[in-house]
Amino acid sequence: MKQKEAAKDLPLPCYETTGSSGMDLVACVEGEVLLKPGEVSLVPTGLFISLPLGYEAQVRPRSGLAAKHAVTVVNTPGTIDADYRGEVQVILGNVGKEPFTIRRGMRIAQMVIQKVIRANLVVVEELDGTARGAGGFGHTGMESKRW
Repeated sequence: MKQKEAAKDLPLPCYETTGSSGMDLVACVEGEVLLKPGEVSLVPTGLFISLPLGYEAQVRPRSGLAAKHAVTVVNTPGTIDADYRGEVQVILGNVGKEPFTIRRGMRIAQMVIQKVIRANLVVVEELDGTARGAGGFGHTGMESKRW
């Protein structure tokens, strides 16, 4: 991991508790950025990472920002590929009704490192059958059938 010079005063990503699966990412902005309702902003972190092949970093929303302020990661989860070497940036969106202020050093997202399995796709004439079949969104209804 590398920090740009303008981010040297900011904390590196870390796990806040022993059970955390994500490391918090902080905003590397000059002063404050106002995120108006319905607005999307690309927020820099000041970080550059190098992942081994076979891994990715997923950028996910922080539940507190989403629940309390309706601020979320728009392309959730955002994917950082193993061969990407640019700055890690977070695409934040305000889906709420009130403006939200992003401040320097504010925890804005979390990053989870995951192993990637690459699939080998094979074209076939027919797929194997299942109980669900081709049933799409909502085809099982709203109530559990197991109770």
